[in-house]
Amino acid sequence: MRFNTPMTLEYARQVLDIEITALQKVRNQLDRTFVASLDAMEACKGRVITCGMGKAGQIAAKISATLASTGTPSFFLHPAEALHGDLGMVQADDLMLIFSNSGESSEISALLPFVRAMSVPIIAVTASARSYLAVQADRAILLGDLTEACPLGLAPTATTTAMLVVGDALALCLMKRRGFQVEDYARRHPAGALGRKTLAVKFVMRVGDAVAAIAPDRPVREALFAITRARSGAAVVVDADRRVLGIFCDGDLRRGIEKDPDFLGRPVGEVMTAQCITVGDDLRAGDVLDLLKARRIGEVPVVDANGVLAGVADLKGLIASQ
Repeated sequence: MRFNTPMTLEYARQVLDIEITALQKVRNQLDRTFVASLDAMEACKGRVITCGMGKAGQIAAKISATLASTGTPSFFLHPAEALHGDLGMVQADDLMLIFSNSGESSEISALLPFVRAMSVPIIAVTASARSYLAVQADRAILLGDLTEACPLGLAPTATTTAMLVVGDALALCLMKRRGFQVEDYARRHPAGALGRKTLAVKFVMRVGDAVAAIAPDRPVREALFAITRARSGAAVVVDADRRVLGIFCDGDLRRGIEKDPDFLGRPVGEVMTAQCITVGDDLRAGDVLDLLKARRIGEVPVVDANGVLAGVADLKGLIASQ
């Protein structure tokens, strides 16, 4: 018999209420064990290895991914595979974070003696302090006796939600302790939009022969040749120490030729746009792109920490990097 819409929505809300109640219960019983577990994870000189079987294993894999992307080296170890050789991936300076509601899974129980023999610290996330996992672990973050949302009381639902949230809390508390910043996150997500936007402009700017740099006493004609060779849209006018004096672009050329028939022979330093905008090479590429769009300019000289010309950032390259 199918539920009609009102009945379906009512039952869906009941499921959410059950899981919310479970989270509130876990939240209220968090204690010093959580903090001690966090201390151990922060002090770990190796990797935080997450482990779990079945649905708890899927939660463990997700938490490992969250840890790794927020500054804590981590990987997921399947307990059954560990018993058939993958235990060799575990080193003495690692730490095990094991998820199991019952704490009695046969694969986990079989693995624990071997992990303990390696003197690897074990943190358990489990329901009962009396479970085999909790007894064998160095620390056990207890979920308590939670009511599953499943109408049969069988499918892991509220318990796996609680494991997920506790794991997230551990990862994010570690993230705050480590002073993890946007740039750190972006470096671990280079293919994502955030990673590309926060990439330093020095990694996407034009350099070397792709930069048209010219001394101020050289004629405009040579500046045009330099622009052509670099396949650029402008020439950067620099002094003997390669400090930026100004920029010469096609707009300067058009305006100059209209007014002066001998314009091509004039020193480029006399007709350049002086005191042009420059950006530091550690500025985010996304911020440089926003700057060019706001100023309606095609490219900008990039300088290093000493103010020396390092390259040129242009719209085409910046857009391609986003």
